[in-house]
Amino acid sequence: MTTDTPTAGILGRPYLLATVGACALVFLSAFESLAVTTIMPLVSRDLDGAALYALAFAGPLATGVMGMVGAGNWSDRRGPAAPLYSSVALFVLGLLIAGTAGSMEILVVGRLVQGLGGGAMTVALYVLVARVYPPALHPKIFAAFAASWVVPSLVGPFAAGVVAQLSSWHWVFLGVVGLVVPALLMVVPAVRGMDSEPPADPVPWAFGRMGWAALAAVAVLGLNLSGEVPGVGGVIAAVALVLALVALRPLVPQGTLTARRGLPSVILVRGLASAAFFGAEVYLPYLLTERYAFTPTFAGLTLTGAALAWAGASAIQGRLGSRLADDLAIKIGASLVLIAILSTLATAAFALPAAVAIGGWILAGGGMGLMYPRLSVMTLALSTPENQGFNSAAMSISDSLGGALSLAATGLVFAAFTTTNSFAGVFALTAVIAVVGVVMAPRVAARPGSSDARGAADPQPADPQAELTRP
Repeated sequence: MTTDTPTAGILGRPYLLATVGACALVFLSAFESLAVTTIMPLVSRDLDGAALYALAFAGPLATGVMGMVGAGNWSDRRGPAAPLYSSVALFVLGLLIAGTAGSMEILVVGRLVQGLGGGAMTVALYVLVARVYPPALHPKIFAAFAASWVVPSLVGPFAAGVVAQLSSWHWVFLGVVGLVVPALLMVVPAVRGMDSEPPADPVPWAFGRMGWAALAAVAVLGLNLSGEVPGVGGVIAAVALVLALVALRPLVPQGTLTARRGLPSVILVRGLASAAFFGAEVYLPYLLTERYAFTPTFAGLTLTGAALAWAGASAIQGRLGSRLADDLAIKIGASLVLIAILSTLATAAFALPAAVAIGGWILAGGGMGLMYPRLSVMTLALSTPENQGFNSAAMSISDSLGGALSLAATGLVFAAFTTTNSFAGVFALTAVIAVVGVVMAPRVAARPGSSDARGAADPQPADPQAELTRP
């Protein structure tokens, strides 16, 4: 269904509806993410849920892995329309459960359902991009996705803080539901009829891969809850971490966990960037409200600055195009994220002015804005129509599982350092992850003449049961 008229631009007649609809859904996801991150310290206090604080963030990322695998396989079989509609429905259901929760446990359940839908929606949108837009427009549409965070970043954190202070945090979840209908109405014309195109080579249901995704999600949840089990919590955490990595292996291209050059390292760096950035970001408003007496409204403005920098840097890399090499953009981005996390670590460890962490986090947003669109472009460039769903899902899985594992680990560190400086422990751990990301960043560039450089991607197995023994 890809149209070969890139000169029309992403707002040209062939792509206008697809662009508006897809960006509207990205807007929805962005608004929810920024708003919930802002109010979660208040929710935790209101529901006496400090022990489940990290799980409220890691849980949706973990269940999102299952949604990503399912949506990727479904999209490869029948196109992205049906997975997109189903994912939006699950996303809304999760918001309704969380918005009406009277306990932290119920809120976490809602977040798990929400994550399942959100993960599937992400993959369906990536496949939609691959099938609607020619490769020449991919950098621009991914830049538009990042720009769709601009308005939510301006109003999301501030509005969430105001609503939580003047009314109730429940309305932050329920209010997002009101954005779903117009977003879905805009995307319907863009994907209508896509499922009617029968695939040239039918892709079977990958039940084995779905099983591995479920195991990964369970392992992440177990890692989060291991701190609640006295005596054997450390053993449970170690087993859960091993299970998560074992389950991840069949869900990503071969060589991802060993940092093979090209596509495998693209997927790996995506996960490391997510782990470093989001593992630190969810604790930044917490730090500002607990140590610096910021209100939720003003603590949320920190996220606004980072989101604006993310969108701005993404727009810049989109305009530069091939003048900025992909690997160079990723190296610069990874370095900026490391510098930002080190600034938050110094702020927490030495009680520096809050402005140091806030200013640093703007750099982190800029670094992510440089990296994320280029990693998305590289993933699609190294994919074929037969495995666009698999590779898009692999990128999103690495993204979500990296963040989920990081949040689980930071939750354990935060609980373990309750008598000293919990925040410094969290930011120290994420700084180590950021260092690994900087080291791995150069490996996204494949060696000239290699199969990765020619655009080869890990094919989706013809036999679903082959997923169980995939090397």
